[in-house]
Amino acid sequence: MSRKLLIGLTGNIATGKSTVARMLADLGATVVDADKVAHEVMRAGTLVHAAVVEAFGPQIVGPDGEIDRTRLGAVVFADPEALARLERIVHPAVTEEVARRIAEAPTPVVVVEAIKLIESGMADRYDSLWVTTCPSELQVQRLMSDRGLSREEAELRVRAQPPQEEKVARADVVIDTSGTLDQTRAQVEAAWERVVRR
Repeated sequence: MSRKLLIGLTGNIATGKSTVARMLADLGATVVDADKVAHEVMRAGTLVHAAVVEAFGPQIVGPDGEIDRTRLGAVVFADPEALARLERIVHPAVTEEVARRIAEAPTPVVVVEAIKLIESGMADRYDSLWVTTCPSELQVQRLMSDRGLSREEAELRVRAQPPQEEKVARADVVIDTSGTLDQTRAQVEAAWERVVRR
């Protein structure tokens, strides 16, 4: 089988990555969501789960024995060093599992959706780097409406990330998600024609 075309899809929190990923899946790509993979490698009973609990304390564990992502988020989004420590623990396991899923993907085009694609150094492995973007106030509104965060929590999460411009500067394709879904889809389809069909 010929080599797969790998698209890296990234963008800051609430800039529409998952929406764009769904559109790419509709066009025939296999989508690997690195955030979902991170949830899976942190499940109770895994080595990563044990390491995260050891690093951040038993108070981040919910009644079901799983890591409570809201509690963990409250710790790491308020402290850049804590966030970096979490990433050092979780990232190697995520990278390994993402590579396995790429290898097993049944389609010629694979999209890896990950918020830290550039910062983790993974971006260099992809044939095309796509970045979603929108105004920061829209990010805050989406976090409040979609995830039920307070304005303060939403602003903290938006500020905890590197400036969007850094990602945009690295991008092969930029998708502006501040318009309607149809406007976003038109950009995705045009980029698909350009990148995949060639």
